[in-house]
Amino acid sequence: MSKQPSDKTPGLSADEEQEVHANQPPRAAVLHEIIRSQGDKELERSIAALWWSALAAGLSMGLSLMAMGLFYSRLPDHESSQVIASLGYSAGFLAVILARQQLFTENTLTAVLPVMTTPTLANLGRLLRLWSVVLFGNLAGTLLVSYVMLNLPIFDSKTDIAFLDVGRKVMENDLGQMFSKGIISGWMIATMVWMIPSMENAKLWIILIITYLMALGDFTHIVVGSLEVSYLVWAGEVSWAQFGLDFAIPTLVGNIIGGSFIFALISHAQVRSESGTPTAKHSTPNDKAKAPPTADR
Repeated sequence: MSKQPSDKTPGLSADEEQEVHANQPPRAAVLHEIIRSQGDKELERSIAALWWSALAAGLSMGLSLMAMGLFYSRLPDHESSQVIASLGYSAGFLAVILARQQLFTENTLTAVLPVMTTPTLANLGRLLRLWSVVLFGNLAGTLLVSYVMLNLPIFDSKTDIAFLDVGRKVMENDLGQMFSKGIISGWMIATMVWMIPSMENAKLWIILIITYLMALGDFTHIVVGSLEVSYLVWAGEVSWAQFGLDFAIPTLVGNIIGGSFIFALISHAQVRSESGTPTAKHSTPNDKAKAPPTADR
């Protein structure tokens, strides 16, 4: 009886076959479990720890507006300037994510997966607690940064005008655009968070590419956008009512839908469909990927 021909490349040693196996990308179930476990740790953190980390993230996001304003003020007044200036948008995200600070839209994926895995009222309460504290901390940080940027003599007049122009561009969107672009932005951030565990060495480039595309597409983000629009409020061009009703609410809802109800739900459904049961119980030693060590945010 003849043997079935093998599809494997002939001539590989045992060590080489082991190397091939070790370099296989992790299954979706493994990525799901890495992110779920990280989210579970975030849900267990104290309110004080979440607050200070979220406030630090809001302050760090000031780098995005600073960098974009500095780019625009030093580039020729042309539409193509956005191609370069959009790189500045990534600065705040790089600072926040690499420093392991709490960012609201990142939590629309990581903190949601534990709730989807174990949908109890207790877990839902933990999620709402985390979202409330982190969102409030992020917004407090961005409002403080925008006030300081406007009122302290830090930047020249050309850069100040560039800051105003960035905020005005955000407010050109109507409610439907704020909401729709917020969905795309939330989905893109969730995609970035999903990709990072499988390509930890390329984390910087993943963050840079995804957030750069967000800036090029003028997609709305509740944290960065609050920085840009609140600058207009402090300058007297926009009211707080417009900040909340025209920008914050539709953008926030869009971010949550894009990150939680679209990306997280579909990713969770994919994993559950593959395993039929919680992924953590069915992972084999060969399937497990080493999760990067998590530092307290």
